[in-house]
Amino acid sequence: MTPAKSPQTLKPATAAKKLGIYLPATPRDFQETGLTRAEFDELQRTPPEWLAELRRTGPHPRPVVAQKLGISISGLARGGLTEPLTSEQITALLQDPPAWLVGERATQAAVRSEAARIRERDAARRASDT
Repeated sequence: MTPAKSPQTLKPATAAKKLGIYLPATPRDFQETGLTRAEFDELQRTPPEWLAELRRTGPHPRPVVAQKLGISISGLARGGLTEPLTSEQITALLQDPPAWLVGERATQAAVRSEAARIRERDAARRASDT
């Protein structure tokens, strides 16, 4: 007989990253204990109020801030944003964008456009090869 396997657990930092939340803003018990896959899945299916509130108002981690602003994480650093932002702060930036944000959004749009052009070129090459 094989011994029973212990359930796989996620470290708090990994769980927070997968949930798209800022770990220091979570409750202490979330920060100090790992989650099993079943517990993690349950959090995603039926988020408790604290998780719903964090997702709604923040503070948000850098990847989420960058996504909401439509720029890269590197663009955040170039713009001098190193701290997490709340949804209210993100909205304020979008309503009255500073020059660095306008430039970073243009850069990101150019990167997306180039990536789309390359995908189309590669698709055309594959189609002509068959």
